[in-house]
Amino acid sequence: MHKSTAISLALAITAAIAAPAAMAQVAKVNGVAIPQARSDALAREAIAQGRADNPELRNLVKQRLIESEAITQEAIKLGLNKNAEVNAQLDLARQTVLIRAYVNDIAKRNPPTEDALRKAYEQNKDQPAASEYKARHILVGTEAEAKTLITQINGGADFAKLAAEKSRDEGSKVQGGELSWSPVNSYVRPFAEAMVKLQKGAMTAAPVQTQFGWHVIRLDDKRALSYEALKPQLQQVVQQEAVQKAIADLRAKAKVE
Repeated sequence: MHKSTAISLALAITAAIAAPAAMAQVAKVNGVAIPQARSDALAREAIAQGRADNPELRNLVKQRLIESEAITQEAIKLGLNKNAEVNAQLDLARQTVLIRAYVNDIAKRNPPTEDALRKAYEQNKDQPAASEYKARHILVGTEAEAKTLITQINGGADFAKLAAEKSRDEGSKVQGGELSWSPVNSYVRPFAEAMVKLQKGAMTAAPVQTQFGWHVIRLDDKRALSYEALKPQLQQVVQQEAVQKAIADLRAKAKVE
């Protein structure tokens, strides 16, 4: 799911601090021009969060920038820009923008090579997030019900038959509780955490609670995701490593008194 795409006033003010003056302008507020570059920066933020780039978005950006400029001018008239705490926040906002620009620049200047991606795959392919799982579960309403099912299965009862009879998950009960092959992030967290600890063929020793109810989980199989399937995540991993190395080098060279 996409995150909220609302364009916050704080983001508009941060962009106003960071964006350079430009010849093209969006509007003027009390004689002060709002540069097109500022509008473009805010639009890119919204698009990155999932909004479509269309006239409606551009108009929303424009109205937010006009509002932000009017508020900023009034804040300066009131002398709020001379407040020490406000200035400290402005400095932090400017620093945050520059840090983000630096991180993006490092990532652009260090595109991951195929060798680096293959190496990252070999290093990470055994991690839970790099695998997909085939599991079964029985979903019931209470912990006591789930404990009873575990006792019955440990005593020799058939997992699939009990799932078909007792599970509240209408989608999987008709298949004996069987779930399709899925990566770990497809499951809600408590379910995923319990599932990845299981050996093939093993069942949870205790019921697992999620917002849906109480689960009895059995792991039927596990396999590593392919290199191609993981490639987008591997690119992020390799680029993040390049960024971390650059930051560590800067920190090591910095003269701190």
